Amino acid sequence: MKTWLVTGAAGFIGSHLVEALLRRGESVVSLDNFATGHRGNLSEVEQAVGAQAWRRHRLVEASIVDPQACRAACKGVDIVLHHAALGSVPRSIVDPMPTHQTNVSGFVNMLVAARDAEVQRFVYASSSSIYGDDETLPKIEHATGAPLSPYAASKQANELYADVFARCYSMQTVGLRYFNVFGPRQDPEGAYAAVIPRWIRALLTGERVEVNGDGETSRDFCYVANVVQANLLAALIDEPRALNQAYNIAVGEKTSLNRLLAILRSLLGVEIEAEYRPFRPGDVRHSLADIQRARELLGYRPTHSLASGLHESLSWYVERFAATPASQR
Repeated sequence: MKTWLVTGAAGFIGSHLVEALLRRGESVVSLDNFATGHRGNLSEVEQAVGAQAWRRHRLVEASIVDPQACRAACKGVDIVLHHAALGSVPRSIVDPMPTHQTNVSGFVNMLVAARDAEVQRFVYASSSSIYGDDETLPKIEHATGAPLSPYAASKQANELYADVFARCYSMQTVGLRYFNVFGPRQDPEGAYAAVIPRWIRALLTGERVEVNGDGETSRDFCYVANVVQANLLAALIDEPRALNQAYNIAVGEKTSLNRLLAILRSLLGVEIEAEYRPFRPGDVRHSLADIQRARELLGYRPTHSLASGLHESLSWYVERFAATPASQR
C-alpha cells in the first residue's frame, strides 16, 4: 500500500481520484483550500467509500501558494497527483495574476516539496489549452501553438517546469493534457462553469441555454472515469519510456456544441431554445485529441464515450436540480 497526495482534492476531478484510491485500499492525503473545491464533494466520497475506508484519508486544509503547507502535505508521501489549480480561460483573461500565483508559483512549490520529500512520482494535470493557435487536428503532443490565454500559458509553464525538474533532480513526472472533462460533481455554478453541467442544469430548471458563438465550435469531451484511469496508469507504470512526458487524455472524438445540445435535449426530454452569444476571447475553435501516445506508452484505453458518460452523469444532476424550479434557486 502506498500513500498518495491529491491536491485540489475537493474539486471535481480531485474528489474522483480520492474516491478511486480509497476504493483500492490506498492511504490518501487531500490538500485543498476550498477556493474552488467543495466540502460536499469530499462528503460524497466519504459516504460512497464507507467509514472504514475513510479512516485512511487525511485532509490538509491549505493552499499550494504556501510553500510550508506543500512541504507538510508531501511528508511521507509516495505519489503526488497534482490537480490544484485556478481553472477557466475567461477568468485568467479578466484577472491573470491569481492564475499565475496558483498555477505557476503554486506548481513550483509542489515540485520543490515533492523533490525534498523524495516522492516517487509526480503526476500533474495539464490542459489541451496549451495547443493554442495551432489549428492542426487531431492534436499531437509534440505540436503546440502559441497560448491564447494566461491560463494556457500557466499550463505550458507547468510542463516546462516538470521537464526541468526531471532533468535537474532526476524526478519522475508525468503530465496529463485533459480535453474537456465532465462528470458527476462538476460545478454548474458561476460565470466560468463548464458547458455540460451548466447546460444540464439549465435544461432541468428551465433556465436559458447560452451558446458561445454559432454552436459549431467542437470539443473532445472526456468522461471523468477515463481521467481517473489515466492518473492511475501514469502513477504506477514501470516503463521508463513512459516517464517525463505529457499525454493527451481524451476519447478521440469531436462533438460540436450544437450536437451536444441536441444530445442533452434528447436524454432529458426537454426542448428549450438556445440563445447564441458572441465567441469568448481565448477560446479555440476546434479541439480533437490524438491519444495514440497514451495508448502505446501508458496502456490508456478510454472506457466511456460522450454518450455513455452522459448517461452515468445525469442522475447526479437530476437528483440536485430536477425538482427545483429556477425561480426558487
